[in-house]
Amino acid sequence: MNEVAIPPVSTLPAPANPAAAGWHLLWAVGVASVLIATATPYVATTGYVQAALAFGLTPGLVGLALWRETPAPFGPILACVWCAGAALAVGLSGGLAGPLASWVATPLLAGLIIGGRRARAIAAAGSIVATAVGMAVAMATGPVVQPILAGTAAALLLGSAGWRLLRSQSDLEGELAEEQNLRQRLEAVLRAQPLLSLRLASDGRLLSAFGRGQAGIELSDLTQDGLFGIVQAGGRPGIQAALQSAVVEGAAQVRFTPSRAMDRQFEAMLRRLPDGSLLAVLRDVSDQEAREAALDAARQEAESLHQGKSRFLANMSHELRTPLNAVIGFSDMMRQRMFGPLPERYLEYANLIHEAGGHLLDLINDVLDMSKIEAERFELARERFDARDPISAAMRLIRLQAHDKGVELNGAFPADPVPVEADKRALKQMVLNLLSNAVKFTPRYGSVTLAVRVEGTILEISVSDTGVGLSPADIERIGRPYEQAGATEQRAQGTGLGLSLVRSMAELHGGVLTIESTLGEGSDFTLRLPIIDTSARPTAEVVPFPGTVVADPA
Repeated sequence: MNEVAIPPVSTLPAPANPAAAGWHLLWAVGVASVLIATATPYVATTGYVQAALAFGLTPGLVGLALWRETPAPFGPILACVWCAGAALAVGLSGGLAGPLASWVATPLLAGLIIGGRRARAIAAAGSIVATAVGMAVAMATGPVVQPILAGTAAALLLGSAGWRLLRSQSDLEGELAEEQNLRQRLEAVLRAQPLLSLRLASDGRLLSAFGRGQAGIELSDLTQDGLFGIVQAGGRPGIQAALQSAVVEGAAQVRFTPSRAMDRQFEAMLRRLPDGSLLAVLRDVSDQEAREAALDAARQEAESLHQGKSRFLANMSHELRTPLNAVIGFSDMMRQRMFGPLPERYLEYANLIHEAGGHLLDLINDVLDMSKIEAERFELARERFDARDPISAAMRLIRLQAHDKGVELNGAFPADPVPVEADKRALKQMVLNLLSNAVKFTPRYGSVTLAVRVEGTILEISVSDTGVGLSPADIERIGRPYEQAGATEQRAQGTGLGLSLVRSMAELHGGVLTIESTLGEGSDFTLRLPIIDTSARPTAEVVPFPGTVVADPA
């Protein structure tokens, strides 16, 4: 669509000039008072002086009558009237040697007050003409020296004022040119921008429009009825409310359907401008809404598939564990030779089957637990117990692994019972996963330390190691399901669910898992769980004590 043209600065109508009107009024009153006084016997004067005063009064009256129309187009005309009035008044009163000689400067003064480039130029020329007329009359009617001196003084006065006038005019023209150039550049930017920008009155009327046309929006509709002309009838109350909100609050946003394109959707962003008008930027959001709808449908489908997978794995708990437990149980019976002796090779195979089955059961349990958590089917079996019991059991289970790897395992527990209300199996699983990870990533001759502390209602469990450590990127990843860190042989030992299970189970208890690690130096994993049983009897002050060294690193 074509933008609504904004008139350039040079053609804008100038406002009325109250200062010029006041000056003309004062001038007319002053000259009229002197003219009336000359008609009395108290002021003796000639008819020529009275005529001069009458000619000098005329420009003031004319300027007073035309003040609401100045400076365009009556400014130059009024300047010419001042030139003629000054020349006649000075000439009739004796020229530069007469009592009204100073009136040669009145055209220049009037031009400065009236304003306007042409008016000032005419008035400056008129002052020079009035000075020349005054010199000629004075030289013709009196001594030569007096008019020459008066003319020189008048020329210096008019020359200084004219020079300043020219400088002011030059500065003004430069400012106007710069302003016009800036305005043109801004208009070019507005026309080239891809959106449709409208400048509106507070009632929605169109003042100007810039930018590219949009499907379903016609300039004629905007010109006739403003923003309401392009909106479907049902959407006009929303537009009205948005306009009022923008006027009061300074900004508003509304979506509407254009009347010429019912299948499109537009968004109008409204901003209040300093002059009280409104800037409205129209943007076609039909394609965006379609993309958002497609993305939302894809997200819902992905969530549905993910939840379906989680539900499937959670429902397969019995089917997967039952046969695996049978394999582990039968292999254990063969290891213990419950039905008689076995050849050494068969006994070795039975040990391998039992070990592999136990490892596979641990992996399946992790996957099933995470699936239950993701399917929101994992329920905590809260009970009251001493937190030291499941934590100690987890340390006993990990002791053999630490011993085989040559890692020193230390523990520090409170001396008195630590009553908590939590899921006992989940607490043991969290500690076991943290210890297992610490031993896995700690090289031979390293150490792993478990510490238990109580802070009010918070049970704090920290597992520190002197292992390989984690990079910041690894710390961000390993808390998510199936994400792993470390070397390839270390990743092959698990599913990447250990820490994600710890984090999820901690959150189910209302707690949090924090990780601090330095690459090459070690890591510190801390669980803070608000599970202290405050209904139990008060316990003595917590006094950590060193745990037992599980394995001799040598």
